[in-house]
Amino acid sequence: MELLIKFIVCLLAGLGAGLGTGFAGMSAAAVISPVLITFLDMDPYMAVGIALASDVLASAVSAYTYGKNKNLDIKNGLVMLAAVLCFTMVGSYVSSLVPGTTMGSFSVFMTMLLGIKFLVNPVTEPKASFTNATAKQKVLRSLFCGILVGFICGFVGAGGGMMMLLVLTSVLGYELKAAVGTSVFIMTFTAFTGSASHFALGGMPDLWVLLFCVLSTLLFARIAALIANKASAKTLNRITGIILIILGVVVLFV
Repeated sequence: MELLIKFIVCLLAGLGAGLGTGFAGMSAAAVISPVLITFLDMDPYMAVGIALASDVLASAVSAYTYGKNKNLDIKNGLVMLAAVLCFTMVGSYVSSLVPGTTMGSFSVFMTMLLGIKFLVNPVTEPKASFTNATAKQKVLRSLFCGILVGFICGFVGAGGGMMMLLVLTSVLGYELKAAVGTSVFIMTFTAFTGSASHFALGGMPDLWVLLFCVLSTLLFARIAALIANKASAKTLNRITGIILIILGVVVLFV
């Protein structure tokens, strides 16, 4: 019975996390962590480690699907990735010096606000700021935005996927599909780094929960990414907006 409960909880957590990752480039940690903590009474540190581990394959397969459909900017994504990784550590260090900076609800509210944004103001094509920029300008902007996202994520401790999606669409001017593809590409590496450090410091997690979460998140992320790349830009904006709002509300109540 205990194993069945774990399976059901992880399946539902993976459903929400996978759809969020495949459609919107959302970090699985925003969904899986609170679900595991609430329904399986799991240690928060270990729950985040499992969520990040679930993110690795789900983000990788989503990035592959988006890349296959030419909706992935690897060159600028690598620049942003390097900056995010470095400045997440900087933000985390600064956060440790300032008490009371952790805001667990940060990513939840950002998720809902971003969902409303995609419903009200769809991102259907690249902005002129992106299409008219030179290669050097794109690299410099990606570097700056990576620094900003990394520092905020490290300082606050949440909101990585949503921060990247917001920056890629609103600041850098990406079309939504390219933004999600680039976001999940970056998250593949950040999630791997995060999960490895969690398990190295906190020990091995419940292997059944880890397996169930990884497989369910991977399955639903793959399905979502396939649908997203075939949908029109306007339809994808609506689907993404609705999913983000629903996930935000559910996680907030959990």
